[in-house]
Amino acid sequence: MTSPRINVDLGKIEANTRHLVDQLTPRGIRVVGITKATLGSPAVGAAMVRGGASGLGDSRIQNLARLGARDRSASRTLIRSPMLSQVDQVVRTATSSLNTGTTVLDALDAAARRQRRTHDVVLMVELGDLREGIAIEDVAAMAAVTRKRGRLRLSGLGTNLACRNGVVPDDRNMGELSRLVDQVESGGHGVLDVVSGGNSANLPWALSTSDVGRVNELRIGEAILLGTEPLHRTRLPGLHPDAFSLVAEVIEVAVKPAQPWGDRAQTAFGHQAALVRQLAPTRDRTIRQAILALGCQDVDVDGLIPPPGIAILGTSSDHLVVDVGDHAVSVGDELAFGLGYGALLRAMTSPFVSQVETRRPARPVLAAARWPAPIIA
Repeated sequence: MTSPRINVDLGKIEANTRHLVDQLTPRGIRVVGITKATLGSPAVGAAMVRGGASGLGDSRIQNLARLGARDRSASRTLIRSPMLSQVDQVVRTATSSLNTGTTVLDALDAAARRQRRTHDVVLMVELGDLREGIAIEDVAAMAAVTRKRGRLRLSGLGTNLACRNGVVPDDRNMGELSRLVDQVESGGHGVLDVVSGGNSANLPWALSTSDVGRVNELRIGEAILLGTEPLHRTRLPGLHPDAFSLVAEVIEVAVKPAQPWGDRAQTAFGHQAALVRQLAPTRDRTIRQAILALGCQDVDVDGLIPPPGIAILGTSSDHLVVDVGDHAVSVGDELAFGLGYGALLRAMTSPFVSQVETRRPARPVLAAARWPAPIIA
């Protein structure tokens, strides 16, 4: 089997989605499955829908097109403000989009008019993380502007926290979003269908607060895919953390000195020699070192989780150097790594990393279960 490759367990993705849907539905919150970390994988999207996701979302219109080509029954939300150059594609491909400005709204309205369609709009509100969003004091006016566009339907309000500055969703900022929904509705805009409170970072709040207010939707990617929440990257109970693993082949094994020698300057990626990390113990000044056919062109190495007893020493474009310790690793063997969010995102977009998808029922998560996986021989 070719490597490097990502093994994708669709059964675990489905099970993770179902677990979160079962937890959030009694609180009046539906789940939109976010596929952007998987390059809009139709198989991953289908697993989310089987698990109970009410729709799918992605930040790239090309990914939404991939999802729609396989199944047009699930709603598809563009979760980034549309580019002006893509408004016709957005109206054609996405059932709704997240928006923040009149220029794009005007262009979407014109595109929808040309296509004789109606396009749903969710207005995004700035609540402190300083990425996208309309100022709080401008929300009511922007809602009125949107309602005047004949081919646009104001379906709701939303916000996004934690992505740029790590601002934590809590009762205060979620309460502000609920207040704004009430304000917009009282202005004669009708009942809003969507109150999109945020992403996987909202889960600790949503599952612990005594009052979710008007929030009725969360856009969930990382928690479904990796079983973690983004605020502290902690494991969420009941979720599988190993739906994805990255497998790479060993191309060299040798006993080498633990430290380099000679005058030192910058590394291949511009780091100063003083910043090069030495993660492995010296063990009598030598280590048993292996090189894998994997590098920064394939994955964010900082997000790799090595098997127990193996340490990542360094990387270049296409070499990953590890200390294999006492493991019986030979040239031609494969090692399986766990993945953080950034590592998953880059690996799924690398043309050099293949994907192998399997679909089988996932067993319930055991309290003692943990990542990483063992070595694959």
